[in-house]
Amino acid sequence: MIKIYHNPRCSKSREGLQILEESGKDFLIVKYLDIPMKKEEIKKVLELLDISAEELVRKNEKIWKENYKGKDLSEDEIITAMHENPKLIERPIVVNNDKAVIGRPPEKIKDLI
Repeated sequence: MIKIYHNPRCSKSREGLQILEESGKDFLIVKYLDIPMKKEEIKKVLELLDISAEELVRKNEKIWKENYKGKDLSEDEIITAMHENPKLIERPIVVNNDKAVIGRPPEKIKDLI
């Protein structure tokens, strides 16, 4: 099943959701700000995206700049930061079985579905 990690306040995330709705395929919406992702779930998404934890971080977020920027953090520390502060996670993320993309630009989602 297709899954979108969605933030309704984000325009790119809303565009990604629209692409999925227009596809006519079944999908699950995960509002990760309401129910934070477990650390294992973040690790799995990183594995599917084939990127490091730092590459999934929204580095312009105030939380990142004030608490983490410039520090020598391990993968686990960055994953913990995203788990504790879901706002730090880049969005939208769409997972389709064993593949995933960050929907920036949202058109990348079309290649996945």
